[in-house]
Amino acid sequence: MTAELVRGQNHTLPRTRLEIRISAGTPVVAGATLGDENGTVPGTEWVAHPGSPRLPGVEVSAQAAADHRLAVDLDAVPASAHRITVLLALPTGVGGPVRFGAVASPFVAVTGLDGDEIATFTLTGLDSESAVTALELYRRQGAWKVRAVGQGYAGGLAALLADQGLPQAAELVRSIQDAVARATDRSVAPPPRTPDTDRVGHGPGPVPPAEGRTPPLAPPDAPSTEPPTDPLTGPTPAPPTAATGGRIDYAHPRRRTSAPPPPPPTAPPAEPGRPARPVAGDATGWSMDERLYNQIWGMFEDLARATAAYRSAVDFAESRMGQELDRTLSDPRNRIGGAGDRAREQARAKRDELTARAREALDRDLAQLAAESEVVEPALPAAYAGWDNPVWHAHRVPMEMPMALRIGDLHLPESPDLRIPLLVRLPLERGIWIDSGRTASDAAALTDSAQLRRLAMENAVGLAARLLAVHPADEFSVHVIDPAGAAAGALAPLVESGVLAGPPAAGAGGVATVLAHLTRRVDLVQMAVRAGAADSLPPDLDTGEHLLIVNDFPHGFDDRAVTQLRYLADEGRSVGVHLLMVADREDARGYGPLLDPLWRSLLRITPVPDDHLADPWVGHAWTYEPLRMPPGSRVLEQVLARVTAARRPWDR
Repeated sequence: MTAELVRGQNHTLPRTRLEIRISAGTPVVAGATLGDENGTVPGTEWVAHPGSPRLPGVEVSAQAAADHRLAVDLDAVPASAHRITVLLALPTGVGGPVRFGAVASPFVAVTGLDGDEIATFTLTGLDSESAVTALELYRRQGAWKVRAVGQGYAGGLAALLADQGLPQAAELVRSIQDAVARATDRSVAPPPRTPDTDRVGHGPGPVPPAEGRTPPLAPPDAPSTEPPTDPLTGPTPAPPTAATGGRIDYAHPRRRTSAPPPPPPTAPPAEPGRPARPVAGDATGWSMDERLYNQIWGMFEDLARATAAYRSAVDFAESRMGQELDRTLSDPRNRIGGAGDRAREQARAKRDELTARAREALDRDLAQLAAESEVVEPALPAAYAGWDNPVWHAHRVPMEMPMALRIGDLHLPESPDLRIPLLVRLPLERGIWIDSGRTASDAAALTDSAQLRRLAMENAVGLAARLLAVHPADEFSVHVIDPAGAAAGALAPLVESGVLAGPPAAGAGGVATVLAHLTRRVDLVQMAVRAGAADSLPPDLDTGEHLLIVNDFPHGFDDRAVTQLRYLADEGRSVGVHLLMVADREDARGYGPLLDPLWRSLLRITPVPDDHLADPWVGHAWTYEPLRMPPGSRVLEQVLARVTAARRPWDR
C-alpha cells in the first residue's frame, strides 16, 4: 500500500534498491547529497548533480527535465553517509520560471524497480522559493526510512547547500549551472507534452518512464526479473506496457494518451508467446503523419531507456564484483593461496552472468525495435524520409506544411545499425548550426578541413532543399550569404534551379543588404503583431517563412552585421525568419563570449558522424549522421525542379 506523505511524515523503506520519480511540469534540476549523522555535507564530492551525476549508491539525471528518475541502491551507500537528501532547483539563465510558486506543485514518488509505489509526496505551499529539499532517506536503528521535507529556499540552490553545511556552495552552484546549460545546448528538444491522466501512477502496473529518467542501478536479483523495466512510451511520458520477460509490446496502448484519434492500423495477430508484430503508425495521432511522428519519438525513447537499463545493469555487475572482492579480500587469510583465486573467479563469473542476462534482454529489445524500424521506414512521408526512400521520386509540393522534418539519423554504440530519424518540428523552433570545424570524432579526424567545409555546405543545401520541398510553394523563401563565394559549387543546385529568393550575397555590401532586408521584415511583422494590425503590413512584404543560410561566418561581417545576425537569431524565429549557419566556431573566437548566446540558440549538427547530441530523457551521447544523397542519384535536382514548377503560377 502506498504511503501518501505530508510534510514531516516518515515511512519505513522495505527495499534497498529504489527509484525516486519526480514530476514537476517544468524543467527542473534534480540532485542528491550524502550527509553524515548530523546531515552535514562535508564536501562537493558528496553531491550528485548534472555535472557529476553519480555517487556510491545514488545516480541522478545529467540534465534539467520536467520528469526524472533517480536511482538509489542503499546497500552501496558508504557507511559514513547516514542521510540522502533529494533536492530540486529551477534552472537559471534559460528563460524559464524563477520560482516554484509559478509552476505546478512537484510530485515525488519513491518506488521499487518494478514501479510499485512505496511513498509519495506532493510539494505544496511553495511561493518565492527556487530550490527545495524534497525528501530525505535516512538510517535509523539499522533500517532506512524516508521523510517528506518540502523545505524551500528563496535564496536558491546555493542557500540550500549552504544550509547543509557545504562550504563551497556558491562555487558548486556555478558549476551545476554550467553543466545544465551545456546539457541544454546539446539536447534534442522533446516534442510537446500531451495530456495525461495522472502525474505518476496510472492504475495497476509500472510507473511511467519520464523525461530525464536515470535508470536503475541494477537489475533485481530474482532470476525471473530482467534488468530495469523496458519502457514503452510515446514522445511524452506515458506508462509502459512491458510484456512478460521484459519484451516490448508493440501494441503501444500507453502511447495513446490524447483525445481519441482515428483508429490506428491493427497489428497482425502475434504467434502465441511472442510479442505483437509491429505496424507503421501504431501511436496516437489524428493523421497518419502525426502517428508516425509520435511512433518515431516512441522508438527514440524506447531505445534510450533500453540502453540505459543495459548500461545500468553492467555498472551494477561491475560494482557488485568489486564489493564482493573487497569483502572477501578484507580477510588477510584470503589474500594468498587458492581461496583468493576462487573468490575472484566466482565474483567474475557472477559479473559475467549478470552482464550476459542484461545483454540478452537488450538484444531482444533491439531486435523488436529493428523490426519496428523496418516497417516504419518504408511508410514515412517525404518530410520524415531519407533521400534514399522511393517516396521522393513521387513527391509533389504539398498544400500544407508537415509537422516535422528529418535532418539526420541518430544511433548508439550498443546498436550502431539501428538508426532513429532525427525529426525537428516545423516551423523551426530553433536555428541550425552545421559545425564545419574539426571535432573530436574519428570521422572528423580523417577528413581534411577543406572537405569538412564542403560537406557542411552540401548538408546545408540538402536541408534547404528539404525545407523548400515540404512547404507550400508560396510559403518558404531561402536567402544565402556567401561573402567570399567559397560555396559556389555546393550552392549550384539551388542557384541553377532558381529557387533562391535572390543570388547569393557576396562581400560586405551583400551581407549588409540581406541582413537589412530580413531585419526590416522582423521589425515590421513584430510591430504589426503587437499592435494587432497585421493587415497594415506593406504589400511588398513576404509574410511566409524565410531561411537564411550563412556560410563562412564571420568572414565579411562587421560589428553591425554581427549584431543584426544575433537579432535575427533571437527575434526572427517567432515571426518566421530562421538561421542555418555553416561555420567553424574557432573562426569567430576573436569575438569571445559575445557570440555565446548565438551558438547556444542554434541546434548544432555536423557534416560527418559525431556523438555530440543528447536525448531529453536519459542524456546518452548519440551519434548524429547527416543525410546523404545516394551515389549517382539526381533526386536533389528532381525535387528542386518540382519546387520550381510549383512556384510558376505564383511568380506571374
